[in-house]
Amino acid sequence: MRDVMPELLEWWRAGETVGVGTVVATFQSAPRPAGASMLVGPDETAVGSVSGGCVEGAVYELAQQVVASGEPVLERYGVSDDDAFAVGLTCGGILDVYVEKVDRETFPELGDIADDVAAGRPVALATVIEHPDPARLGRRLIVRPDSIVPHENVVKSASQRQEREGLSGSLGSQRADDAVRDDALGLLAAGHNATLTYGPDGERRGEGMRVFVWAFAPKPRMLVFGAIDFAAAVARVGSFLGYHVTVCDARPVFATASRFPEADDVVVDWPHRYLEAEMEAGRVDRRTVVTVLTHDPKFDVPVLELALRLPEVAYVGAMGSRRTHEDRLARLKEAGLTDDELARLSSPIGLDLGARTPEETAISIAAEIIAGQWGGSGEPLGATEGRIHHQRPVTE
Repeated sequence: MRDVMPELLEWWRAGETVGVGTVVATFQSAPRPAGASMLVGPDETAVGSVSGGCVEGAVYELAQQVVASGEPVLERYGVSDDDAFAVGLTCGGILDVYVEKVDRETFPELGDIADDVAAGRPVALATVIEHPDPARLGRRLIVRPDSIVPHENVVKSASQRQEREGLSGSLGSQRADDAVRDDALGLLAAGHNATLTYGPDGERRGEGMRVFVWAFAPKPRMLVFGAIDFAAAVARVGSFLGYHVTVCDARPVFATASRFPEADDVVVDWPHRYLEAEMEAGRVDRRTVVTVLTHDPKFDVPVLELALRLPEVAYVGAMGSRRTHEDRLARLKEAGLTDDELARLSSPIGLDLGARTPEETAISIAAEIIAGQWGGSGEPLGATEGRIHHQRPVTE
C-alpha cells in the first residue's frame, strides 16, 4: 500500500470511494510480494499492481464489484484454478488478493496512518481478511510501538486501555486485539508484512481467522562510509532501492551535500564514532546495511571492528583489492575479532559482474545485498532450477 498511498489519500480526502486490492499471501513463484496493492479509482483509473500484469484485469473487475456491494472479498488466483489462463497468471505462482472498499466512512483512520508513514513513524495496520463471522470481516486494528501496557487496576475502560497501548480500532474482541498487537509489533521490528492465522477469537492454536498486517516501518538504513566517487553511485542505487542513505566521512572537503545529492544525510565525522553514536541511539537494526569504501586502514578498520560485532545488521561490505582485503583481515584479527565475526564481512565488496565504473560497481554491491536479503545464489537464472522468487530466509 505504501507505493499507492499518495493517490489513495488524495481520493480519500476528496470524499471519493476507491476499490483496493492487496496481495495478502503468495505461494510458489508469485510476481509481487505481500502488501503490493492496486487501486481502482472513482474515475475508473487503475493505479499500482498486484501481479506485474498477470491478473490485474480480474482484480480490476472484482474491485468494481466490491465498491458496488460494499462487501470485501478474498480471492485466490493461480495455476491451481481452472481459469488460470483466463486471468493470465501463467508464471506458476498463486496469489491471495483481498479486495475492499475504502472511503472516509469505511476507513476513517487512513489519514492518521498516512501521516505516520510520511513522518517515518512506525505503524502497523491489521485487517481481518477471513472469518467465520461475516461481521468481523474487514475489521481493523492500528498498532503503534510507542505504547505502554497499563496495569488492569489503573486503566479500566476499553478506550483508555487502547489509548495507553497505542491502539485504535478493534478486531472484535480483546483477546484477538491482544494477540494481533503482540505479533504486529514483531513484524514492525522486522519490517515485514504477513498474513497471520488464529482461532475465531484470536486463539494462538486454532484456525478460522486470518489477519493481514501491513508493517509500515521506517525505511531501512544504508550507511556509506567514505566520500569517494563510488560512494555517490552507491548512494544513488541505495536510494532507488528504498534505503535511507547516509554518507559519512571525516574529511569535510569531500563530505558535502553537493557531491551526494541522492543521499538523505551527509555527515562529517569519523566513521567509527558516527556508527557508535547511531548504535547507542538505537538507529542501527537488523535491516541496516553498512558499506565501507574508504580504502584507508585508519578509517575502515575501526568502523568494521564495530560493525562486525553488531548482533543485528543485514550486511557489512568493504571495498578494496584482494591485497587490501588480506591486510584488512590481519588488522581486524589483531583487534580481536573472531573467525565467525570476520566471516560476516563481504570483501572485496559486491558480486563478480566484471564491474569497472562506479555505477557498475554500485550495481554489483546492490546485487550482493539483495542476494543476501532473499537468499539468492547470484548465479544466472538460466543456470539454476526451482523457484525464481525466493522467500525471505528464516532467522532466529
